[in-house]
Amino acid sequence: MNTVEERKEKLSEEFGCFDDPQERFEYIISRSKHLPALDAKFKTEENLVKGCVSGLWLVKTFEGGKCMFKSDADSIITRGIAHLVCDMYSGLTPEQILSFDPAFLKDLGITEHLSPNRRNGLSKLSEKILSYARECSGKEG
Repeated sequence: MNTVEERKEKLSEEFGCFDDPQERFEYIISRSKHLPALDAKFKTEENLVKGCVSGLWLVKTFEGGKCMFKSDADSIITRGIAHLVCDMYSGLTPEQILSFDPAFLKDLGITEHLSPNRRNGLSKLSEKILSYARECSGKEG
């Protein structure tokens, strides 16, 4: 999947079958249980996403003209949602990321049932990703 629209479509199909918010979160939690943890060397102050209630780390790299993102969190639900966001943006060019509306999680019915603190953490994660894309937009991969 190379385009933003293809990624949105895939997620819409994946999450479209859940009418119940609880089932949606159980699915996110189930997915996150199988994710590899970030190496401890990446859990630094520099990679910490401030504004999140639980510890949330974002590792950013720029390779071949594309931004790559990895995350980890102390909370399993935060971990799952952060991974979903990182998956959505990883492998896209800075321009693609900047053209992508970060409200896609709301469209999937995920953010409306998050606590205000978790929504704030998610917003901070999105801000860091968009900021990194702006930083990389003039670089060569």
